[in-house]
Amino acid sequence: MMSKNNATMIASKQQAQMPSSQPDMSEEAGSKDAFFIQLAEIAEAMIAAHGRDFATGALVLSAKFVAEGKPLIKPANGGDETVSADKPG
Repeated sequence: MMSKNNATMIASKQQAQMPSSQPDMSEEAGSKDAFFIQLAEIAEAMIAAHGRDFATGALVLSAKFVAEGKPLIKPANGGDETVSADKPG
């Protein structure tokens, strides 16, 4: 019977010989992963503060605005600062 350590060593040798189906995480993939983490943190905060229905609605509405090319926020007086967007009507 093969021990766990021997099985691990054999699997490691096989993995080293076989080309990986996934390339190493590129800079772009790492950046995307970081955004997904931020989205998850925001969603969790919205759920904690206002519940799942609010979080779901806010994320769906944001996705709709992105898909339609609508701005999510409007610039304040042409500067770098922003103000809240008006509620859709």
